Amino acid sequence: MVGAGLLTLPYAMSELGWGPGVAVMTLSWIMTLYTLWQMVEMHEMVPGKRFDRYHELGQYAFGETLGLWIVVPQQLVVEISLDIVYMITGGKSLKKFHDLVCDGRCKDIKLSYFIMIFASAQFVISQLPNFDSIATISLAAALMSICYSTIAWGASVDKGKADGVDYSLRASTTSGMVFDFLGGLGQMAFSFSGHNVVLEIQASIPSTADTPSKKPMWKGVIVAYTIVLLCYFPVAFVGYWAFGNSVDDNILITLNTPKWLIAAANMMVVVHVIGSYQVYAMPVFDMMEMVLVRKMRFSPGWKLRLVSRSLFVAFTMFVGITFPFFGGLIGFFGGLAFAPTTYFLPCIIWLTVYKPRVFSLSWCTNWVRSTE
Repeated sequence: MVGAGLLTLPYAMSELGWGPGVAVMTLSWIMTLYTLWQMVEMHEMVPGKRFDRYHELGQYAFGETLGLWIVVPQQLVVEISLDIVYMITGGKSLKKFHDLVCDGRCKDIKLSYFIMIFASAQFVISQLPNFDSIATISLAAALMSICYSTIAWGASVDKGKADGVDYSLRASTTSGMVFDFLGGLGQMAFSFSGHNVVLEIQASIPSTADTPSKKPMWKGVIVAYTIVLLCYFPVAFVGYWAFGNSVDDNILITLNTPKWLIAAANMMVVVHVIGSYQVYAMPVFDMMEMVLVRKMRFSPGWKLRLVSRSLFVAFTMFVGITFPFFGGLIGFFGGLAFAPTTYFLPCIIWLTVYKPRVFSLSWCTNWVRSTE
């Protein structure tokens, strides 16, 4: 749940300002926790059946064909764009680590080579078959995210408020303010993007009549969202407090001292995005291999996995190298696909499936959420 998108939150705050920024952060946390609860509940809403993938839930709600076209394109945009951003983030963090450790004594190396180094690890790890097989990597990634987010806001507190810090909006024109505001909203939506893989994760939990999977899953969600609260809010607010509108789109890039600590934090980001890349790539691998086997009659096995998954990693690496500014588009993708799949599509599915009584609390809540 804790993604590297949290490093952009101080930048998003600088686009929104104190009042709207605090309000959007708080509302996003509450809204996404609510829609996550809905998805956990809907996983086994039909007795004897589990909706293991987002598009299966969409097909049940909207029909076989329409549900597929509503959910799959948005889900693919989310997962593929996230993996591209993680590819670039991994490369940038490796470069930042190299530059801090060398301190001008080493030859300057282009970002492209660091992205390729990061991709080389993904070529290997991508051959692991499923979510269960990356459990250790996911645990390490989760621990690293807690560590580097703590370093990000802790180092900001230690550095203190920058001289001449300015909390005015970044843009000075009306059109610029509008675009920045929308960008800030998209970046915050990007940070709350775990809904796109939550059903696949819940599918890996055993379920019985006495102990349905939603019970341990909801406990996990509560733990995860408590950690999100403790990581996201301090990074967003303290980072903006310390640097104002001069903060970079990655708070760790803005911080340079103490060098050893910031270098360690950047390496933690690398470990984290190695795991996060796989979490969002696994559903894409599953879709790719399902189409290749069922539609194109390829034989399942390690050869298919090697070729298809390597091609996907190579594609995200190529886009990351070609468009290293892709990370700057996360506001666009946040608004285009992250917001629908995270904020209001679960509410629409809930209304379609459960059909709550008109003007009841559930009906009003979900209608308000789905029309925001």
